[in-house]
Amino acid sequence: MSLENIDLNLLVYLDVLLRERNVTRAATALGITQPAMSNGLRRLRDSFNDPLLVRTSEGMVPTERAQSLQPVLRQILSSVEQVIEPSSSFDASQSDRVFRIMTSDYGEATLLPRLLKRLRKEAPDIVLDILTPSDMSFTEVEQGLVDLVINRFDTMPQSFHQKTLWQDSFSCLFAVDNPISSDFRLETYLEAYHVWVSKTGMGAGMGISPKDVKRLGWVDEALERRGHKRKIRVFTRHYQTAAHIAEQKGLIATIPTRAAMQQSRNPRLVVKKPPFEIPDFELKMAWSPLLQHNVAHQWLRNLISEVASA
Repeated sequence: MSLENIDLNLLVYLDVLLRERNVTRAATALGITQPAMSNGLRRLRDSFNDPLLVRTSEGMVPTERAQSLQPVLRQILSSVEQVIEPSSSFDASQSDRVFRIMTSDYGEATLLPRLLKRLRKEAPDIVLDILTPSDMSFTEVEQGLVDLVINRFDTMPQSFHQKTLWQDSFSCLFAVDNPISSDFRLETYLEAYHVWVSKTGMGAGMGISPKDVKRLGWVDEALERRGHKRKIRVFTRHYQTAAHIAEQKGLIATIPTRAAMQQSRNPRLVVKKPPFEIPDFELKMAWSPLLQHNVAHQWLRNLISEVASA
């Protein structure tokens, strides 16, 4: 296959097909008909002499050849976008672009409401597609399949660009009729039962155990340094779920303060500072180097930074 024998528009089709892994969704994303997308896929298969996407019981799955093409293809298209798109070409007020943001429900609850308020004023037609951290891996983020990851991170690929949005502390939530309310100290905290929440959420997070302190995160590591361990009875990956569970008598949820303060008007819950020191953490925004110079992406990053610092 030579360059002159392939329609370069088909590379855009392939990029979207590999991202969506569904002909109908890919056609919708590009604003074309499903027959046109199916015809494009047929031409791509002929050009590459490979099926590229194979239908299975779990949907369409990329072949080994397609998987190897995906990061190269994303880089090529990103470079082309930079060449043909002048720095002043993105008008957010007129754009209907879809931005994909991967974040935990902590980021959704604390940052997104304020971000959406700004978008309604400045860019009402822009669409946000919010993904959970378990939807994709760091590798897929690195390929530019997601615009931004907003989360807390222990580790991150060195190739990623990143920016700290804010620092947050931890607070404890428990029911107003919890006996610990009148005697809240380290000893009673350790005697109580606890709700654990995922610290980052990248990946499935399978197999968490109360005995696996190194994987439990900041709260339990802080306790271990003091020679203590809390009694975890519920594991969840959602901060707002943890807050609701904490309404049950006898349970304590220790979660980020910004998430906890969203329950400050809940008459069924008490918000208290932990009876021991837990180091603050940073909420970070990270993105692929493939998107670093994209003007639309730069606009979104600047907007989120402004909202976070307000």
